[in-house]
Amino acid sequence: MTYNELRHFADSWGLLCMALLFLGLVAWPFRRGARDRNREAATMIFKDDEHG
Repeated sequence: MTYNELRHFADSWGLLCMALLFLGLVAWPFRRGARDRNREAATMIFKDDEHG
């Protein structure tokens, strides 16, 4: 493959793959079964707190 072919691939399909990956990673915490894990991760620092 030449440089121009690789550049064309990166400009078209590579950009599409990166956009889909980005959207998937952004949507991952908002999926249906993640609420309990997200709440546990958010309150993990207070787990060993003696005052509450």
